[in-house]
Amino acid sequence: MAIRLIVIEPDDVLHKTAKEVTKITPNVQKLLDDMADTMYDAEGVGLAAPQVGILKRLIVVDAGDEHGLIQMINPEIQSKEGEQFGPEGCLSIPGLNGDVRRAETVTVRGLDREGKELTVTASGLLARAFQHEIDHLNGVLFTDIAEKVYEMKPDTNGSGE
Repeated sequence: MAIRLIVIEPDDVLHKTAKEVTKITPNVQKLLDDMADTMYDAEGVGLAAPQVGILKRLIVVDAGDEHGLIQMINPEIQSKEGEQFGPEGCLSIPGLNGDVRRAETVTVRGLDREGKELTVTASGLLARAFQHEIDHLNGVLFTDIAEKVYEMKPDTNGSGE
C-alpha cells in the first residue's frame, strides 16, 4: 500500500467524468487500498479516484461509524430521501468549506473489491460522503453546488471529505 498525491483544484482531472471500471484486476484492488491509505493519512472521510489523478469510478469512504471502510467500484445512487444542509470540505480544495444541501439518506449500489454487488443505505455524514465522492466521479466539486463558500477556520475542518 502507498500514500498517493492528492490532486488539488484547479487541476483539470477534477472536472472530468470518470470512466466505468469494466474489469477488476489486482491493480484496481491496489488502487483502492492506496486510496484508503491516502484518505486516512489526510484525515478525510472519503476519496474518489480522480482525486489521485485517475479517471476511474472508484471511491473509498469511512465516516467513523459501524460501516467502517467502504471501497466501492462503479457506485450509483439508487435512491435519496430527506434533506441535510451543512458544511463540507474537500481534500482537493484545502482551506475552503462550503454549505451544501444533500439528501439525508441515500442508497448506493456498486461492486465491492471482489466484484460482488454491494448495496449500502446510509444517513448523515456517510450519506454526505457518498454523495460528495460520487459527485467527484462526475467532475462536480462541492464548490460548484455550495450555497456559500468560505475559508476554513483554523480550529475546524468541516467534514474533511
